[in-house]
Amino acid sequence: MTELLTSAQMRAIERAAIESGAVTGLTLMERAGAGVVAAILAEWPALTEGTHRAVVLCGPGHNGADGFVVARLLHQRGWEVHVLLYGEPDRLPPDALTNYLRWQAMGRVDLYDPEGLDSAWVERAIFALDTTVPMSAKNFGEVVVVDALFGIGLTRPLGDAGGLLSEVREDDLYDLRCRLVAIDIPSGLCADSGRLIRDDGPTYHARAADLTVTFHRRKLGHVLQDGPRYCGRLQVVDIGLPDTGDGVREVKPWPQGLDKSSQRNWWGRTGGEHKFTHGHALILSGPRGRGGAARLAARGALRIGAGLVTLGAPPDAMAEHAAQLNAIMLREIAGPEALTDALADKRINALCLGPGLGVDRAAALLPVARQAPAVVLDADALTALAAMDNWPALLSPRCILTPHAGEFARLFPDLAAKLAEPAITGPAYSKLDATREAAARAGCVVLFKGADTVIAGPHGQEAINAATYDRAAPWLATAGSGDVLAGFITGLLARGFQPFEAACTAAWLHVDCALSFGPGLIAEDLPEALPRVFRALGL
Repeated sequence: MTELLTSAQMRAIERAAIESGAVTGLTLMERAGAGVVAAILAEWPALTEGTHRAVVLCGPGHNGADGFVVARLLHQRGWEVHVLLYGEPDRLPPDALTNYLRWQAMGRVDLYDPEGLDSAWVERAIFALDTTVPMSAKNFGEVVVVDALFGIGLTRPLGDAGGLLSEVREDDLYDLRCRLVAIDIPSGLCADSGRLIRDDGPTYHARAADLTVTFHRRKLGHVLQDGPRYCGRLQVVDIGLPDTGDGVREVKPWPQGLDKSSQRNWWGRTGGEHKFTHGHALILSGPRGRGGAARLAARGALRIGAGLVTLGAPPDAMAEHAAQLNAIMLREIAGPEALTDALADKRINALCLGPGLGVDRAAALLPVARQAPAVVLDADALTALAAMDNWPALLSPRCILTPHAGEFARLFPDLAAKLAEPAITGPAYSKLDATREAAARAGCVVLFKGADTVIAGPHGQEAINAATYDRAAPWLATAGSGDVLAGFITGLLARGFQPFEAACTAAWLHVDCALSFGPGLIAEDLPEALPRVFRALGL
């Protein structure tokens, strides 16, 4: 299991390793700096040969200390390196001061002066320009700017340090092939929330880093909210620290790591199964002409392994569904009484309502839904729920809410407002914080959708399904994909998964189906990609 760390957890791991005597702070800095250099050369192999330029922007703490190591190691490779220090040398922490002095013995350090900073100065610092020669006549080649200003330790706005980052992020410098590399996390980005920490003053331009190199484990801010956009490509470097098991779980497929016997038993193949052994899911449909979403959910539930799936529809929609469904059964469910009768069949062990249901129909059926052993509430059901007084009383711990940002704001307006407030200090309020509070308030599992899907349970369970970096699937943003996800979750509940594990597993498989299919995906393709994904998992 992969874990995502907060900045405090990362610092605690480093501190514990140093205090145990297993490693020194200087050794960790040396490993970190070497890892950054290796990542730069791996990202741009052309830089492994010849002489190149680097400007290293060092801050007043340990992130800056890593920057001094990077400067020294690049200089030893024959690079022309310019180091700029934000802060006073005599205020550096002891290990950072040691690395500052090591670099000073071989290269120049300029102190950052915001009063003397302008674009021409930055261009000369980065490119060593002869200002009498037009920029168009210069051949700059690859120039690497290393952001080692603040990293994960920043808890306040950048202030005047943002001026320098504004200049090195300008588009004209980007066009000159200036490559920006961030150590740990781009300065200004909260490592716990993925949000920019800003005040009312000037802020730097939001050009992303080309490469971010972090250590030991990814941090929450790398995957939440704006983190992926600002980090560019992300590389994690092992610096020899132990695992602690204290981080936030990053979702992985449920079958991963199981032995062959357990993998075979994913489908429960003991020889005595029949369709009801794998559960019976009931998906509720809306009126005629609005049934597509429910059919998508039903198809997802069936493909993910529910033994039986029934679509419950009002009378006027029955013919429409019958013309398009074969393996999925149909049952007329006009209103609350019909739903009560359906749920009297104890073989139905999972219910989904919301996709294409209609808000009024959802409002009528919601009070009955609690009778089901497990319930997924999506789309219109969430909108209807939010309009009800004391709506958490309608839910149980075996319920899963699957809101997108707008639905989350309707259900939890105060949490959404808090999340939308400007982040002026760190650790900033995060999507994880909001989802955790929402699950506690609702008394059930909440899956807050997005590329940074966050899943939280009522008893403190929490996980993040990050469809970012090498798992980014932007083509998943297509009509109906959320309906399929609701069906995946419902199918897993029918198969006996606990709500939190059903939500995590379905979210991971949802993204993996999109990656397996590739660009051009439409929602109907997601359930059909599942067999290929299962085979790749060895199931």
